[in-house]
Amino acid sequence: MARIHPTAIVDPAAQLDDTVTVGPFSIIGPHVRIGADTEIGPHCVIDGHTTIGRRNRFFASCSIGAPPQDKKYAGEPTRLEIGDDNTIRECCTINTGTVQDAGVTRLGNDNWIMAYVHVAHDCQLGSHIILANGTQLAGHVHIGDYVILGGMTGVHQFVKIGAHAMTGVHATLLQDLPPFVTCAGSPARPVGINAEGLRRRQFTPAQISGLRAAYKTLYRQGLTLDEARAALQAKRAESPELESSLSMLLDFLDTATRGIVR
Repeated sequence: MARIHPTAIVDPAAQLDDTVTVGPFSIIGPHVRIGADTEIGPHCVIDGHTTIGRRNRFFASCSIGAPPQDKKYAGEPTRLEIGDDNTIRECCTINTGTVQDAGVTRLGNDNWIMAYVHVAHDCQLGSHIILANGTQLAGHVHIGDYVILGGMTGVHQFVKIGAHAMTGVHATLLQDLPPFVTCAGSPARPVGINAEGLRRRQFTPAQISGLRAAYKTLYRQGLTLDEARAALQAKRAESPELESSLSMLLDFLDTATRGIVR
């Protein structure tokens, strides 16, 4: 049987694995499902049609699965899905989706969400992401794997952030941020590639060097976006070791909807 503090309130209809821990004064709603070995800290509220996987940790005073902060929301049973091995620190807020989008907000696996982060409705987060303290995601934001957002980063609604990208502290993202790129400032401007992050993820020196060259093609040679895309396609054809990374970059450029940070 789940280990529930006597001051916590868990709706009888909620589905908790026997190994779940619920801390003092927390509240779990009727449509919540929580997987094995997940820990809910004190004063948390987990509500809505929310599914949480295994081995997650929620620290004090989180609000998880609350209705979206969207005036169009009319009480539809939209969802929140959280994967495995995520750490959600103090006072984070993660809302369910809206019917104007896919109807679900998603977090993948092994994400590190620091204190006071807001993840708005319909956001789609991958895995191995770090959102530093105070990061604020507006609705419909998509974030790829291994992204790091610096403290107090603000992300405009519908922005997409590619895998392995990174922002500096207090960055304001109003446009899409391509994979591998680091940006800073308000509004954000590109400042290079996330070389240290790529080294930590076992990218080879040759791959990192190739991505530096790709960055220069995209940002430093005075090319239009179409010209840069054509040049990157040519690089991909002649560089088998970069095919996967350049394909990821080109696919992102082809699907960017708000223009890119440039």
